[in-house]
Amino acid sequence: MSEREPVTMRFLFLLFIVVPIVEITLLINVGQAIGAWNTVGLVLLSAFIGVNMLRYQGFSTLSRAQRRMDSGQIPGREMIEGIVLAVGGALLLTPGFVTDVIGFLCLIPFTRQRFADALVSKFTVVAMNHRGQQTFDGEAEHVHREDPLRTGQHSVHRKPDGDVIDGEYRRED
Repeated sequence: MSEREPVTMRFLFLLFIVVPIVEITLLINVGQAIGAWNTVGLVLLSAFIGVNMLRYQGFSTLSRAQRRMDSGQIPGREMIEGIVLAVGGALLLTPGFVTDVIGFLCLIPFTRQRFADALVSKFTVVAMNHRGQQTFDGEAEHVHREDPLRTGQHSVHRKPDGDVIDGEYRRED
């Protein structure tokens, strides 16, 4: 058993057992306080507002990604924000108030950017383009390489604090 398995198991337990119990309890309490139909209406209203916010924020993020691609940059931040938007949209369509709050936090630009920053700090994603190597947030890093399409080899020089998976490939036509 690796170190990550207990963390994964706790997360899955929290996700599939604790969150639904909290949601059901909260829905029952709100239903007793304001009435069942008002509670259902509130859940549907939050889903409706959330879907419209998701559409607006999604188009905004897509537009920024398109501008970055047009300028020759990798739209890494926009791609990560798109993932956060998708998670937020799924949470908003899930009935419940706790998931709605988290879903709305994923749609608000300030908190969405904080979630994206947290994801970027967890993962180092490197992409190669015709100009060299760029990290997922678009910052260029030094790359020494010959034409990889001809030689099938390249070397990447990175700071010692990040992991790099280096490999070779061969083009067979």
